[in-house]
Amino acid sequence: MEPVGRRKRIGLVAHDNKKRDLIEWAGYNRMLLEGHELVATGTTGTLLEDAIGLGIEKLHSGPLGGDQQLGALIAAGDIDFLVFFWDPLEPQPHDPDVKALLRIAVVWNIPVACNRASADFMISSPLMISDYMRAVPDYATYLNRVVE
Repeated sequence: MEPVGRRKRIGLVAHDNKKRDLIEWAGYNRMLLEGHELVATGTTGTLLEDAIGLGIEKLHSGPLGGDQQLGALIAAGDIDFLVFFWDPLEPQPHDPDVKALLRIAVVWNIPVACNRASADFMISSPLMISDYMRAVPDYATYLNRVVE
């Protein structure tokens, strides 16, 4: 178990066709978001910061490595919640990075919201403003396996 404090570190990502949705969602939930630390991929972060007026740590643009930077933060235990509005109808040139980001969030048991409805449910959960003991998977058996 790993303690997650009341102030969460939230990763924010949106594909081009979903950026408007994320901006509208963040604007609607601005008061809830201001109590947390926000980290976003580059273009998304810049658009969000301009739209909602909150400071956001910006990584590289997603296709230029931002998705992988966010994944590394998750693997290091530095992201508590991921909001990733991805576009299921549009092929992405960096699709392997997208899948890797979603995969690493699941591997490390990070809550992931992929659309407005799931993001609304999660951001309004009492767990977002309270301490939480997150179960961290134990990969010791996997790491110590004998490879022949």
